[in-house]
Amino acid sequence: MEWTTACPDWEERLIRGESIIPPPIFPDQAEQALAIFKELRVVDLPGKPTFGECSEQWVFDFVAAIFGGYDAETGKQLIREFFLLISKKNTKSTIAAGIMLTAVILCWREEEEHLILAPTKEVADNSFKPAAGMIRADDELAALFHIQDHIRTITHRVSRATLKVVAADTDTVSGKKSGRILVDEHWLFGSRKDAESMFMEATGGQVSREEGWVIYLTTQSDEPPAGVFKEKLAYYRDVRDGKIDDRKSLGVLYEFPAAMIESKAYLDPANFYITNPNIGRSVSAEWLEDQLRKNRAKTDGTFQQFLAKHLNVEIGLNLRSDRWAGANFWLSRGNSALSLEGLLARSEVVDVGIDGGGLDDLLGLGIIGREAGTSRWLHWGRAWAHPSVLERRQSEAPRFLDFERAGDLVIVQEIGEDIEQLVAIVAQIYATELLDKVGMDPSGVNFDDDLVTAGVPAELLVGISQGWKLGGTIKTVERKLADGTFEHGSQPMMAWSVSNARVEQRANGILITKQASGTAKIDPLMALFDAAHLMSLNPGPKGRSFWDEPQ
Repeated sequence: MEWTTACPDWEERLIRGESIIPPPIFPDQAEQALAIFKELRVVDLPGKPTFGECSEQWVFDFVAAIFGGYDAETGKQLIREFFLLISKKNTKSTIAAGIMLTAVILCWREEEEHLILAPTKEVADNSFKPAAGMIRADDELAALFHIQDHIRTITHRVSRATLKVVAADTDTVSGKKSGRILVDEHWLFGSRKDAESMFMEATGGQVSREEGWVIYLTTQSDEPPAGVFKEKLAYYRDVRDGKIDDRKSLGVLYEFPAAMIESKAYLDPANFYITNPNIGRSVSAEWLEDQLRKNRAKTDGTFQQFLAKHLNVEIGLNLRSDRWAGANFWLSRGNSALSLEGLLARSEVVDVGIDGGGLDDLLGLGIIGREAGTSRWLHWGRAWAHPSVLERRQSEAPRFLDFERAGDLVIVQEIGEDIEQLVAIVAQIYATELLDKVGMDPSGVNFDDDLVTAGVPAELLVGISQGWKLGGTIKTVERKLADGTFEHGSQPMMAWSVSNARVEQRANGILITKQASGTAKIDPLMALFDAAHLMSLNPGPKGRSFWDEPQ
């Protein structure tokens, strides 16, 4: 059969209030499941209405797409994976309970296990309690199912099929042989180092169950997406847009079109419906408008979290009240096409900064070139880490692995590999005859001997005083970001490092220190400041640039 899960016109459909969910492949299968689903009662609503009485059409479309992907003649599920991104309070967990209970009722395998995997016990209860409530509210279902609250398990008395709700932070996930799996609040798994292996364990039983499927339900992350969540989000955007042809996967993403994000149209209450398809039912437009007004002036990150959770606006930087002022302009000054080679080609002189290097640190390299003809500053960075950092900073490990895949961070296996690679890059710059100086924290790890051995003259290596003495440099970079005379390579690692920077006021000056930033890593940003300090001394051109060559 021919079908598609792509929805390339999703932006226009959402704006017009139309469905972004494709029709079921097998309408008869969809109708059978819907007949059951619509009779289930939502017990936490006044009067305990059924799904059929209290749900919007998008809910029925989603349920139909899931169960309507099953080919009864062959016993195969044609769409095996689903991803739903929707704003908070759109009855996501209640819908999850209804879908899984419907699946247990329809299941033809005896003693089949159905699994809801939640990141925490609290989230697990959010799915189990509605499912148990649906059974207790219906005499026929109460006679058909046995509920065990203490182990969050529901058992079909005839087929002995079960619905288990498992909390990843307290329960054991390994050894599961579930045919149908629902993962709730997928964004919370993004910070778990073991998330990928956990999902492999949970879904391992599907290798022998061709009728199985996996559903991922999530809101946006309350910090920049990372790990398995970032990976899934990017993948399903490409499937939806038709960039990836994967008919076995369906992504339903309620998020604002790019133009509306650019114009900040999401701040207009008239547009709240785009990411809140349940608005007017489980979502109050008045409440959203009131919360927008109350949080808009806050500078502690609360406003960004409100936008992420209730309007699905992806967080780019954590803009807290003690943030570095340059963070306000960082994202808008990025150019993803700017590579190290491009920076060298466009520059008339280059300065290098180095910071970090301890076993619990990143080793940061910051390179700033001054563009020939315009005098704009161009920046490119890289960092290195030892595997021990992944163990000591387990909450950040998925993010570090993302940076490694992007090419911004190198995770070395042996001590010394990081210095060898850093020195090779500095030697490469020196060979272009563009290098002015190399600056580094004089109280940090010393790289002088390695650089000199690589051929970089000792007189080009200078110490950069840290603390309050860098205050003028920090303000210089702020101004250049604000007026557009600073361009960087739009590297995710650098954006993360910038978002980690915390500012301290000291008399009339400012400090950005590792102590103020806590456990968050800012080594790549401090390396940038070291290079910027040297460039602010206005070194003369060091040779001819590519742009000076006759065309």
